Amino acid sequence: MRQQVLVLYLATSALDSDVVGWSRYDGTGRTRPTTGDSDEPPYPTGLAALHDGWRLFQASQLLPPQSGHEYDVSFLKHEFFFEKVEDSPHS
Repeated sequence: MRQQVLVLYLATSALDSDVVGWSRYDGTGRTRPTTGDSDEPPYPTGLAALHDGWRLFQASQLLPPQSGHEYDVSFLKHEFFFEKVEDSPHS
């Protein structure tokens, strides 16, 4: 068994909001890592990834911005980690 990891960055903290960035890592060795190289995300929302069998195992903390920094540009803060565990082709 090998783990696949999908990281989705969503527009808001809601799982049904649009995907704005993503990374995918395949521990099975079937595919190479992707970091959002294409124009289309693997799923339109985090909820769509759940419907396809990905398990959510971590979501970023919701932290309010400090006063005076509400409009600063920084990292993508609505980060969700998903996983699938599948048979390895090498087993």
